[in-house]
Amino acid sequence: MSTSLTPFILSPGCWCAFGWESRGVRLNVRRDSFLESVVVKDSDGEPRRLRPPRTHLVLLSLLLFPLVLLVVDLLTPPDIRLGPLMVAAPVLSAALVGPAGVLLVAVVTTPCMVLAAAANLQLNATNFPVQFAAFVLLSLAALATSVIRRQRERELANSRWVAQVAQRILLRSLPRRAGAFTLASLYRAADEEAAIGGDLYAAVQRDHTIRILLGDAQGKGMAALEMANSVLNAFRRAARHHSRLDVLVAQLETEFGEDMRDYAATPAEDADIREKHLDESFTTAVILEAADTDQSIALINLGHPPPLLVDRGTVTSIEPTARMPPIGLADFNGQTVQVQMVEFPAGATLLLYTDGVIEARNSAGIFYPLADRLRSWTHLAPDELLTAVHDDLRRYVGTRFADDVAMVAIRRTDPPAAAPQHELGPAHRQDA
Repeated sequence: MSTSLTPFILSPGCWCAFGWESRGVRLNVRRDSFLESVVVKDSDGEPRRLRPPRTHLVLLSLLLFPLVLLVVDLLTPPDIRLGPLMVAAPVLSAALVGPAGVLLVAVVTTPCMVLAAAANLQLNATNFPVQFAAFVLLSLAALATSVIRRQRERELANSRWVAQVAQRILLRSLPRRAGAFTLASLYRAADEEAAIGGDLYAAVQRDHTIRILLGDAQGKGMAALEMANSVLNAFRRAARHHSRLDVLVAQLETEFGEDMRDYAATPAEDADIREKHLDESFTTAVILEAADTDQSIALINLGHPPPLLVDRGTVTSIEPTARMPPIGLADFNGQTVQVQMVEFPAGATLLLYTDGVIEARNSAGIFYPLADRLRSWTHLAPDELLTAVHDDLRRYVGTRFADDVAMVAIRRTDPPAAAPQHELGPAHRQDA
C-alpha cells in the first residue's frame, strides 16, 4: 500500500496540520492550539472534529472566570478574599484547551490576582509571594500537562484517521446499481477510535453476473485485518477467473492458507503469537452469485449467519442445506463444497450481515431480534433498510457496539442492459 505522511505548518504556535494520502484518498487534520480542537477533512471534503465544536466557549469561560472573581472581590468587603480561587483557571484549562489557551488564561489571571490582592490590602503581606509562587508553579504544570495531552490527542487523531483510510481502501464501496440489482453496504467498527476491524465485503461483476462476499475474520486488530485483506484479495481475483462458485471457494481456501503461512513465517519478536495465529486463523463468509436474467441465486455459506430474504412482507432465513466450515478450516470438512440455489424474485431483498448484528444485546442481555425487526421495513430500498437496521440497533444496544457490524443488502430489479466485466468501483457507501 503506497502511502505518504505530509506534515506542514499553517502558522507558528497557533495552528498545525498533517495530511495522509493513499491511493487518491487524502485526509487533512488541522489543530487549533488555543481551542484544542481537531478538524479533519476526508476525501469527500467533509470537515470532522475530534472534539465538540463549542470549545471556544470553554476558553471564553476560562478567561472570564478570574475577571468575574475580581469584580466580585472588588464589590465585597476586604475580609472576603477571592484571589486565591483564581488559581483554578489555569489548572482547569490544562484539561480543556491547548497550551496557547493555558498560557492566555494564565496571562489574564495574573493581573487579576495582583489587583485582588491590592484591593484586599494583601499585596505587601508576607503570604502573598507564597500564593503568587504557587500560582506560577501551577500554571507551568498546567502548561506542561496541556502539551503532553495535546501530543497524545494528535497521536490518537493520526491513528484514527489513518486507520479509516486503510479501512476505506480495504472495503471498496459498493455502487447503488449493478446490472439488474440495487446494492447498499454498511460497516461500523466496534473500536470507534480505530474505525477498523475484521468484517469484510466485496462484489465483482462478471459478464451478466454479480458475485458478492460478506465475511467476518476471526479475532481483532491487525491479525483480523491481515485475514480480511487476504480473503478480499483472493476473492477479487478468483471471482473474475473461475466460472463455478465451488471452484472459487476452493481457490479462496488455497490462497488464504498460503497467505497465513507466509504471515506466520515472517521473522518477528512475536513468533509464538504468529504461530498460534496460523493455527487459529479462519474467516466465516457467505458467497453468492446472482445473474441478471435468472430468478434464483447460487449461495455458499461457510460457517456464517444465514442471510435473510425479505419479500412481500415476509422475512425468510436462508438456512444452509449443508454445514460448511469457515475459510481456513477446510481440513475439517469431509465433503465437497455444495452450492445452494435460492429463489430470488424481482422486488425481493437479500440481507447479508455479520454476527455483530444478531449478537448485540440490550441492557437486559437479550439478543437483537433482526428478523422480527425486518418485518416492519420490507418496503424499504436497500440503503434505507441498512440505515433503519443500524439506527434501530444503536437504540437497542444503548451503548457502543461490542463487535464490528457489517451488512450488505441486494435487491433484484428489472434487468437493464448487459454490463462488461469489471470490478465494482466506489459509488455509494454509508460511513460514520
